[in-house]
Amino acid sequence: MNDTVTRYIATWNATDAQERDELIRRGWAEDCVYVDPMAEVSGRAAVAATIAAVQAQFPGFVFSQVGEADAHHQQMRFQWGLGPAGEEPIVIGFDVLVLDADGLIRDVRGFLDRVPS
Repeated sequence: MNDTVTRYIATWNATDAQERDELIRRGWAEDCVYVDPMAEVSGRAAVAATIAAVQAQFPGFVFSQVGEADAHHQQMRFQWGLGPAGEEPIVIGFDVLVLDADGLIRDVRGFLDRVPS
C-alpha cells in the first residue's frame, strides 16, 4: 500500500515527460480512469497530460503525502498536499485509488479539500 502511494506521488512529481510516462506505464492500467473536480480522463496518455497540465498550473510545486494511507481489499485512500518544497501545502486533496488484479492503478477518484482563492 505505501509503495503504491509513494509511486503515485512520484508520478505527479515527475516533471520529465519520459520519466512520468514510464512511471505511468509501470503503475497504471492501460484503461485507467482519473476523476477529480477539475478533470475526468481515461487512459495512460490522458493521465500524463493531466499531470503535465497541473504542473504547468503550479510550476515548482511538489506533491507530498499528508498523514497515513488507509486501505482494504484493492482500494486505498490518502490525503496529499501541493505546494513549494519544504513548505506548508497550498492545496490539500484526498484521493481514492482502486487497483486491478495485477496491482496497477485502475481508477482514481480525487477530491479537493483546500484550494487557494
